[in-house]
Amino acid sequence: MTSVLRPPRQAGRGGGTGLWSAGRLTYFTLIVACAFSVFPIYWMVVVATRTNDATGQLPPALLPGGNLPENASRLFGNDDANFLTGMVNSAIVAICVTVSVVLFSSLAGFAFAKLRFRGRNKLLLVIIATMAVPTQLGVIPLYMLMTKLGWQNQLQAVIVPALVTGFGVFLMRQYTTDAVPDELIEAARVDGCSSLRIYLNVVLPALRPAAAVLGLLTFMTTWNDFIWPYAVLNDPENPTVQLSLRALSQGYYQDMSQIFAGTAIATLPLLLVFVVFGRQIVSGIMEGAVKA
Repeated sequence: MTSVLRPPRQAGRGGGTGLWSAGRLTYFTLIVACAFSVFPIYWMVVVATRTNDATGQLPPALLPGGNLPENASRLFGNDDANFLTGMVNSAIVAICVTVSVVLFSSLAGFAFAKLRFRGRNKLLLVIIATMAVPTQLGVIPLYMLMTKLGWQNQLQAVIVPALVTGFGVFLMRQYTTDAVPDELIEAARVDGCSSLRIYLNVVLPALRPAAAVLGLLTFMTTWNDFIWPYAVLNDPENPTVQLSLRALSQGYYQDMSQIFAGTAIATLPLLLVFVVFGRQIVSGIMEGAVKA
């Protein structure tokens, strides 16, 4: 028998292989990238906790101040922005859209990945093709449809068009193909399970990491959406949070501390959602790494 000799891999520091060792340049690059990424958020917090004069100071203030309660009080008392209403409306829209997208995308992903029906591949291509259409091209026809339905200045006009996305269907289909073995579904069929029961008891638990990723991305996209709410919600008394932030920046005089305070408060729900779903995302990544 012949044996294949392979050159030994060089061990790095700490007993690891050279594949995992990182040099000083790598650490320096990561530190610089993190600094550039975090500094805008830090500067937002600094301005939000100071007076409006801090934005024009030279040298600029680099430490947070103690004016955040006062800025937040003026923010929520601003009748032109209706910031509290915008936060509530955005929360309603984002939660409804996120739950709907995850539910319908997982159902469609399961159907495209594991069920056999005529025209499956063609229909999947049509769904993928919708991802290539820019959102801006659908604003005018959607606005005309909302007008005929009488949904102008109502939250359902923002919720209904986003109940399902082509990206969500494609993501869940790809994940279902790899995460759910065909043998497991066949075994459930033999036990007498219907397609709905297979989805609830077999497929859905396996899709939790992908569902967490999709839910996080959907919530962030919906929360930060501006173009479509700006087009269909013309009532200043019924805005989303992005429209409220826009109202703060209008006018001859702009209170930057108030604007940045609103931006900082509007960022908190995104951080909360990331904390809630981040554990599922990390567990899904680790599970995939172990399987690989």
